[in-house]
Amino acid sequence: MNRFKLPVWLKPHLFTYKSLQDVKTEKLEGIKNGLSRFKSGKPEVSIVIPVWNEEDNILRTLSSISCLKTKYETELILVNNNSTDRTQDIIDYLGIKSVFEKNQGIACARAAGLRAALGKYHLCADADTFYPPAWADTMVEALKEKGVVCVYGRYSFVPPENTSRAGLALYEIAAERLFLLRKRKREYINVLGFNFGFITKLGRDLDGFKMEKPRKFGNEEGSADFVMASEDGMMAMRLMNHGKLKMVKNSNARVWTGTRRLLKDGSLTKAFTKRIRNQSARMKEYLTNKK
Repeated sequence: MNRFKLPVWLKPHLFTYKSLQDVKTEKLEGIKNGLSRFKSGKPEVSIVIPVWNEEDNILRTLSSISCLKTKYETELILVNNNSTDRTQDIIDYLGIKSVFEKNQGIACARAAGLRAALGKYHLCADADTFYPPAWADTMVEALKEKGVVCVYGRYSFVPPENTSRAGLALYEIAAERLFLLRKRKREYINVLGFNFGFITKLGRDLDGFKMEKPRKFGNEEGSADFVMASEDGMMAMRLMNHGKLKMVKNSNARVWTGTRRLLKDGSLTKAFTKRIRNQSARMKEYLTNKK
């Protein structure tokens, strides 16, 4: 894998649109047909995506999902968490199974998806992320290993228009060194909601996404609603008491996501500086398990 270039499989999903009418009919029909495979009444795998006002992103994510190649009976569930835009219109047009969750927050949405899931294996995805063709099978095969209860993959960023991949690639390489460091004492922090999976029944029995104060979409630091803890980390922390967490290093488990979270800090440089400073302050915790 060339860390400084976008993979070939990703490029067809990077189209721009403002509405369904902006997308060629054959493209829409291709996505719809590809997703029609994920309506199994007896799935072995459930792919669940929480959505809140994602009309500008969800179609590209679903384009990548529609190209998944899997040997497993699979269902796709989108959880609409009170979207006020045309997200539901896109879901309905494509004929995707959806659940409406009125309680606001990512934890509430993920929990609703978990309740609705029928598969033995539960894969968590996000609405602004792209998934390689072998992603689902790569994650499930790792989950089927003896003693493994939760798996997670790595990620790369899709650069904004007219921006180089170089800086992002270097940041990702540094972040992955941190992944390995945290793996010793704080591995659950590595588990991110847009690229992990677990055994459905165990996650449900543990009420793994439960949080005292659910994290909101956006979760702006400094706001009255800001929550430091995350539902993905909470799920992983609860699961690890019942088996192993496994980082899936295969490139087929590497997803590609947008930079909107980074750009909330004003620029990529500011975002990187802030994250390096925050993580450096936690080195003792990662090495000794003591804060």
